[in-house]
Amino acid sequence: MAEKADLHRRAQRVTIKDILRTAVDMEKKTMSLYTRFARLFRSHEDLRTFWFTMARHEAGHLGALVLVESVLESDPVLAENSKVWFDPSTVVRLRSLLNAYGREAVKGVSIERAFEMAIDVEGSELEDVVVELLQVVKEKTLRDQAVKLLIHDLGDLSYMVEKFTKNEALLARADELVERRVDTLTVASPERRQAHPS
Repeated sequence: MAEKADLHRRAQRVTIKDILRTAVDMEKKTMSLYTRFARLFRSHEDLRTFWFTMARHEAGHLGALVLVESVLESDPVLAENSKVWFDPSTVVRLRSLLNAYGREAVKGVSIERAFEMAIDVEGSELEDVVVELLQVVKEKTLRDQAVKLLIHDLGDLSYMVEKFTKNEALLARADELVERRVDTLTVASPERRQAHPS
């Protein structure tokens, strides 16, 4: 949880309306990168399916964010008063990564390099912001579904790194990312709350 606290120290509170368009743009760029990987590795069915699934889940995030946008348009007061923690440097860093990786992927990349790019992208804090944005809809199942898909994708990413590379350092990064996301995004169960009272 120290990392979450660090995020809040670096971040500022901004209205959801201010960050929503940025989040949508970043999700589109991420989806485009994964779609490119699906095409790049289309001759290998396991890899093609994996990257297409990653792209499809990004599309799901986009649809959820459009729903948030619709809710805000119907409730201007909510749009002005609802705020989330946001570190502007997250977008600067992720936009630079996605632009550079998009150009690199056009030329072709190795399987290992594609995994490395995905770990870099998924390791950004934008997904934390997206999950917070979904809470404005007041539908717990929407947020929970997004969290489950994200953690599932990261688990699959770790598995694919182990299956298709011999890079132990990359696998360690993937495993650490799964653990970090579980810690920061999952809602504590009643058992955990009893074991760790606040």
